[in-house]
Amino acid sequence: MKAGKIVVLITTGSEEEAERIARALLEERLIACANWIPKVRSLYWWQGRLNEDQETLLLCKTRESLFSRLAERTKALHSYEVPEIISLPLRQGWDPYLSWIESETVSGSAPFGES
Repeated sequence: MKAGKIVVLITTGSEEEAERIARALLEERLIACANWIPKVRSLYWWQGRLNEDQETLLLCKTRESLFSRLAERTKALHSYEVPEIISLPLRQGWDPYLSWIESETVSGSAPFGES
């Protein structure tokens, strides 16, 4: 198994925003794949108030070493002041799929434009 892979969860305000962010991350090879789930119901505290919104959830597969770059780029593209950008480790997975994630993303944590 190839270690160091993660799934990144990003909530967005719309499907359009989710697609725009996903395409940018894919084009920059910061992720190998993105899925989005529309109409996620979110309840959360924000600025002292309990809020309820309908959001779109992005699930992005990538390397752990790319998380910081992915988070910076997502924040630059995102409409929220404090977007949810969290990662979950992939503890196990089918080796060919994990190898594919590796081959479709830029290596390491080089600055933007370098791989």
